[in-house]
This record gives sequence, structure tokens and C-alpha cells, in this order.
Amino acid sequence: MPIDIVVDGMGSDRAPEPEIRGAILACRHLDVRVHLAGPEEILRPALDRALRAPRWPMSAEPAIDVVHASEWISMDDKAAQAVRAKRDSSMRVGLRMVREGAVRGFFTAGNTGAAMATAKMVLGMLAGVHRPALAAILPTATGGPTLLLDVGANVDCDPDNLVQFAVMGHMYARNVLWIQDPRVGLLSIGEEDSKGNALTRDTLPLLRGLPGIDFIGNIEGRDLFNGRADVAVCDGFVGNVALKTCEGTAKLVRVLLREALKSTVTSQVGALLSRRAFNDFKKRLDYSEYGGAPLLGVRGVCIVGHGSSNEKAIMNGIRVAAEFAHAEVNSAIESALLTA
Repeated sequence: MPIDIVVDGMGSDRAPEPEIRGAILACRHLDVRVHLAGPEEILRPALDRALRAPRWPMSAEPAIDVVHASEWISMDDKAAQAVRAKRDSSMRVGLRMVREGAVRGFFTAGNTGAAMATAKMVLGMLAGVHRPALAAILPTATGGPTLLLDVGANVDCDPDNLVQFAVMGHMYARNVLWIQDPRVGLLSIGEEDSKGNALTRDTLPLLRGLPGIDFIGNIEGRDLFNGRADVAVCDGFVGNVALKTCEGTAKLVRVLLREALKSTVTSQVGALLSRRAFNDFKKRLDYSEYGGAPLLGVRGVCIVGHGSSNEKAIMNGIRVAAEFAHAEVNSAIESALLTA
């Protein structure tokens, strides 16, 4: 049976066009039904125009409907204020559908702070979880991913928070990324136990005592990309800085490589010959391939994407939400925390 996913139709920087085109792509390529939450007077005409575009075959109408929400939260809104004031926002309407069981998951490319606050308010927290964590997937030299969490939900953390992040990351890596025995590392400034700050030094013995988790000790920033760990745990301040640095570096590498390949006639010929390899390289560094960051620890499926998400990123965000829902990660997290 198709999995029902609700999408915040007014979330991204260029909403609602990327959300609508991404929803159409998802229905074409995935076994999902998509519900677009937002003002019907905006979404319905935009959806009809998109479906009439020549790029979409008229023979197969996608399973998309519009769920009316009279308000939406913009990137410029202050998260806490908007969550309280906009009670009929597309985020709240979509997450309410998750809570009521009408859909299996929610995706937004909107205001991250508002999405986290609304998810905590509407869905509540899993048993044993004190704070949710945003997880990001990073590419590695070995071809497999590294799951980094937290990447921004919690700027200040204590050791118990990091222990819970480790459990949640382990379960997500095993059940969604299909890594049989994920290696979990604590992101620090050196491999030795004595390295790091008070938070990492106090967390280290707690992670070593976790049952059923392959904890490999401290890891460094370079280990995020060499495949040494499958899950990297840190507080949201460190994780967000690391994530934004990675994104900026990836963009720089793509630009410099493109310029180098076009700099001389010889390199231009080489670029034509290596276009497929270059496209594969770009794909491995492209955030849109990963869809979005799961918000782990809330009682439901909530995926948060980039504000600049294009239609491919929206489609992959819907895919991630469907995979998360199908894998039933939350029940596995609750069971693991009971024995931690």
C-alpha cells in the first residue's frame, strides 16, 4: 500500500513551486500519496498549472491532494513567536495529521526552529527522550554515509543528551540506512580519552557503557568523511558548524573543479570526456540527494529540508519520510532507551 506523507506546501524559499513539482515527482517514482498543506487558494491553482505542464504525462494523474491551512511560517518569522501566533500554519496542520494517524510522516523545507518547536508541541517526545536531535547524512570516501547528530536542534547539551543521541542515531542507521552494526563515535578534537571539553570527557564513559552499541571512542572532524564511523555524535553547536562547513567546502570544490576543467582547450576536451564522472562526483556531494534531516526523538516522523530545496530535494525528503515511517524507528528507539 502507498504510504501517505504530508508536505508543508509553503515551506521553502520559493514555495510553493518546488514543493508541488517535488510532490509530483515523488508520486511518479515512489509508492506514496502526497498531501500538500497550505492555503488552498494558493496551492490548488499552482498544482493545476503544474499538472498541465508538458513535462508531465496526462495519462497518469498523481495521488496528490491539498489540505487547507490558512497560514504559514516564513523564514523571517521568529520561531517561538510564530509557533504560538500561527495556530493554523501549514506546519501545524501537517504535523497534526501525523499525530492523528491520517498520514505516516511530515516533510518541510521551512523554518527549522519553527519545525522543531511545532513537532515537539504537536507530536510530543518519545518515552526516555529529553530532547530531539536533527541528523544529517554525509558522504564518505568509502561510499557509505556518516550520520551526524545533532546538527542544530540543541546548542547546549549534557552527557545524557549525547547518550540519547547515540541511541537514536544507532537505530536510524540500522533501520533506515541498513547498516547492520553501526559504529558510533563521539566527535571531539582528538582520539585520546583525555582530549575534548568537559562535555565530551564526561560523555565518553557513558557511551562506553551502552549495551548493544558498537562505540568506537572519540573521532575527529576528518573521520566524518573517511568512513571510520557510521554515526557521529555531538552537541548541536558543534554539529551545525560542522555541517555548514561541509556544505561550503563541497560547493567550493565543485566550483574550483568546474573552473579547472574549463580553463584550457585540453582540459575542456577532457571535461567533455569525463562529464559522466564529473556528474557522478557532483551527485555524491549534492544535498538534494539526501532529502532532509530527520528530527529524531519526537513521537512521529518529521523531516526537515533546506530552505533552498529544489524539486529533487523535495522528492527525496518525501522518500526519507516514507522510509523512516516504514522502518518504525521510533518504537526501536524507545525499546533501546529502556535498556540503556
